Amino acid sequence: MGLGTFEDVDGEMIVLDGKCYRAQNNGDVVLAESKRGVPFASVCSFQAMRQEKPEKMDTIDQLKEWLTLCIEEDFGLNSMYSVRIDGVFSKIDARSESGTKAHHVTLKDALSVTQKAFIFENIKGSLVCVYYPDYMDGINAAGWHLHFLSEDRKHGGHVFDLSLTEGNAAFCRITSVEVRIPDTPAFDTYALKGASQDEIKSVEQGKKQ
Repeated sequence: MGLGTFEDVDGEMIVLDGKCYRAQNNGDVVLAESKRGVPFASVCSFQAMRQEKPEKMDTIDQLKEWLTLCIEEDFGLNSMYSVRIDGVFSKIDARSESGTKAHHVTLKDALSVTQKAFIFENIKGSLVCVYYPDYMDGINAAGWHLHFLSEDRKHGGHVFDLSLTEGNAAFCRITSVEVRIPDTPAFDTYALKGASQDEIKSVEQGKKQ
């Protein structure tokens, strides 16, 4: 189970039940093509260690706060976590994007051109939630990152906000990480720099219609 994006930032990745899906920039979902490149993904072999039933949540901030309390109570905040929430949602406010062929542009700049936002209402589906602790910021964005996939596997994307009516949550604690980097001349010769907190916040929370 996991989440990520695809080469040229061409859609949002959702990995669920052993299949990899690509959310297109209109919110429609297709199975990802096997030859499509993947510059970023966080994927794990999911094994539920704890089950919880969240109360009704009106915002993504409420859900993130609840998730943080759950992991802090049982395990602590210095491990990584993957959480699956199957539920009924009155609203999912999400985004995806089409690919950009421009080279050597930041993710923030690419999304400013290609990102599209959309809203799903009264929909059943699954949230894939990934958590990285603060000290791992840079390997991934610290905190919670959520993607959505509808029950019929037809709609999904990166989640900006939500309203959860009812659901079930399964928690998996992750205590090791394997990092793979691209094995290409372009990667080896490009001058990389870390993203600022403002850039990360813009990518995670910013919306463009």
